Amino acid sequence: MTKLRILDERRARGVEALCEAIVPGSARVGPVVYVDAVLAAMPPDARDAALRAVDALREPAAAGALAQHERTPEFALMRALAIEAYYSDFVAPGRAGPGAWAEIDFQPPRAVDLERDWSYLGIR
Repeated sequence: MTKLRILDERRARGVEALCEAIVPGSARVGPVVYVDAVLAAMPPDARDAALRAVDALREPAAAGALAQHERTPEFALMRALAIEAYYSDFVAPGRAGPGAWAEIDFQPPRAVDLERDWSYLGIR
C-alpha cells in the first residue's frame, strides 16, 4: 500500500471500514489512500475534525451500528469523503481496479480518453 501521511494504522483501518460501510465494495480500490491524501491537504483544524470523526465512527462501523450516527456532522463528513474517494474514479497504486466509472458504466463523452492524475494529492 502507498505510505500514508496522516492516518496511523488504527485510523486507516477505521477509514477503510467506514468507506466500505458507506459505499459497499469500495474497499477494493483503496479509498483510505485517497482520504489520507485529502486529509494531508486540509488545514489543521479541518484535519483534526476529520480525525475526530474517524475516531467517533470507526467502532460503530466495525460493529455494524453506523445507522445510529447517520444524522451527525461526523457521519456527514465521512460520507462525503467515502463517496468522493470512490466515485472520483480513484484506484490506489497497487490496486487492480476497475474504478467506479467502469463499474457503473459512466461514459461521458471523452471520459474513456482521460488519464487520471492524482499527483495533486501527492499520490504517485
